Amino acid sequence: MTTIPAIFFRNMRLLGILSILLSLITWGVDLADLVYHCPYCRMQRSVIGLLGILMLLPNPHHWLARYWAAVFGVLGLVVAATQHFNGWKKVFAGTFELGPNWYVNSFILSGFAILIIVGQLKLIHEGPHKDLAPAEPIPA
Repeated sequence: MTTIPAIFFRNMRLLGILSILLSLITWGVDLADLVYHCPYCRMQRSVIGLLGILMLLPNPHHWLARYWAAVFGVLGLVVAATQHFNGWKKVFAGTFELGPNWYVNSFILSGFAILIIVGQLKLIHEGPHKDLAPAEPIPA
């Protein structure tokens, strides 16, 4: 039984396209020198894009797609969690500043990356499962 509403599975390809667009737009902003060249952010946006590509596959729930999703996802989550934890260290040390451009704060963005990557992994790994009980025999 899945915990994800069926609407997300019905729109999985759209969510995959949106993930790829998010990755490409953020890479474009980075390469245009509009933001700091953050290695953590680069890895997270790459993983979001790669998982988006896997979501476009004809069968994103195939064992091989799940395997690669796990590999990419774990890498992205470790990097995002490390960056997010560094933000929490600043919070508890009393040195955290949100700044005027709060929308490009790495602490906030890494939190969103964690949420996005976990959501993508759940969509790929859970899949729309059918009941595991055997089907009722058809009366003759």
